[in-house]
Amino acid sequence: MNAALRSLRSFVIAAIALAPMAARAQNAVAQFYKGKTVTIVVGTTAGGGYDTYARFIARFMPRHIPGNPAVVVANMPGAGSNQAAQHIFHTAPKDGTWIGSIFAGAVLEPLIGTTSVHHDPSKFQYLGSANDDVYVCLARKDASVQKFADVLEQPLIVGAGMAASSADFASMLNHAVGAKFKIVLGYAGSRPIMLAMEKGEVQGACGFAWPSINVTNPNWFGPEGMMRVLVQTHNKGHPQLNAMGVPLAGSFAHNEEERAIMDLYFSHTSFGRPYLVAPGVPTERINALRAAFMETMKDPDFVAEARKAGLDIDAVDGAEVQRLIARIYAAPPELIAKVKKALQPDF
Repeated sequence: MNAALRSLRSFVIAAIALAPMAARAQNAVAQFYKGKTVTIVVGTTAGGGYDTYARFIARFMPRHIPGNPAVVVANMPGAGSNQAAQHIFHTAPKDGTWIGSIFAGAVLEPLIGTTSVHHDPSKFQYLGSANDDVYVCLARKDASVQKFADVLEQPLIVGAGMAASSADFASMLNHAVGAKFKIVLGYAGSRPIMLAMEKGEVQGACGFAWPSINVTNPNWFGPEGMMRVLVQTHNKGHPQLNAMGVPLAGSFAHNEEERAIMDLYFSHTSFGRPYLVAPGVPTERINALRAAFMETMKDPDFVAEARKAGLDIDAVDGAEVQRLIARIYAAPPELIAKVKKALQPDF
């Protein structure tokens, strides 16, 4: 018997041996979840984007979890969704019946934020992300700024909220590549900023997710629209915007240091809506929940309903989210310090 045949034979024998073990694990997971209720804790108030995604997922995920448990949603807003994260990490049962849905930015809080947290986001077990968010900076078409390169030469007045992506993304670009965004704070959320742009109170904004704003404000864009997309604050960009020629922020870096600063910070947008469980949840249940999450994202009924509601579904599997977060937390301390400095407000 040659080496290739021996290798194939060993592989087949191993697969046959492992099959009963996998079946027993699946049965054990099904027995555990049967008749139980799984709670998705959303770190925002009801009615927002994160809450909407979670409620859609809660409707369809039960059919994909072994044992078909009920899935309900509970809201726990506070501290930029860190209150919900802390509850999952410290208080909720660590048995796979509690799932967290938190801001992607909250995952970076201990590294680069100013909010004191008492949990370690790198220790969560990530089930996946509902989408890979691409954030952008916008400007009114009647502003003197017509492209992002112009913002490197002249100011653009942008609306923002305190400790929000609208402020952080603009500050990052100001410090990292020398953009001249003049940041006006005081807006309570994305909707007031959008109204301010429409009224001409401000000339633009940063930190808006393209998949969302393109759906909620389709009349803004296109030949007759009042807004243009200046730049994508993302490492790869959105296919639609890439085809339109909208540049990536990283392409304006003057050196490798600037590129590394932006790459580290913008990397969290690649897991725009993460779902997670606490450390300590049994591995077989984590594997089952990860599989159920991705099966939900591909469920034809779920996809159809999500499209009707205008939700962008571009799921990232749990293993990839885990890898991305491990990479962020393994960044050199000096690079993390530079990212944190670049986020310091200059208004």
